[in-house]
Amino acid sequence: MLIGELAERSGTSERLLRYYERAGLLRPARLANGYRDYAESDVAAVQRVRALLAAGLPTRIIRQVLPCTTGTAAVHPCPGVLDALHGQLRALDRQFTDLAAARQALRETIDETTARQAATPTDGEPPASRTGTPHSTSPSPAPSESNGNNRVMSATGRAPSGRASGRCSRS
Repeated sequence: MLIGELAERSGTSERLLRYYERAGLLRPARLANGYRDYAESDVAAVQRVRALLAAGLPTRIIRQVLPCTTGTAAVHPCPGVLDALHGQLRALDRQFTDLAAARQALRETIDETTARQAATPTDGEPPASRTGTPHSTSPSPAPSESNGNNRVMSATGRAPSGRASGRCSRS
C-alpha cells in the first residue's frame, strides 16, 4: 500500500510516517518509481509505535523495543529491552523530581510575590522611590532565602528558561 493509504488506515499523517521511516521504525519497500510500498503489517506497527510514544518512550528505545512487541504493544522479553525500559523509567523519575522541585519553587515565588504585592501601597511608585533609599543598597538574599530565582537554580540545577537571572528592580 502507498503512504496515503497507510496514513488513512493508521490515523497518522504522511509526514509522521516519513519521520518514523527516518527514525528506523518503519522499513517500507520501494517500488520501481521510488514510491514507498508498505505491508499490511505496517498498520499495526504504526499503532504500536504510537502506543509506545504515548507511554513516554523516545524513538531510539522504540526502535529497540518494536521488534519485541505484539499487536497490543505488549513487550516480550528480548535481549537488552528490559535494561532500556528501566533506563527510560530512571530518566522519567529524574525529570519528575526536577519538575517537582521547580513547581515548588514557583509556588513559593508566587506566594512571596503575592505577599509583597499585598504589602505594597498602590500609589504607583516603587517602595525605594517613596523612601528615598535606592533599591540597589539592600543586601541580596542568600539562595536559601526569599529570592525565587535563586531557589529555581538550586532546585533544578539550571536557570529558568525565558527569564533573566537577575532580581526584579521593583522588589
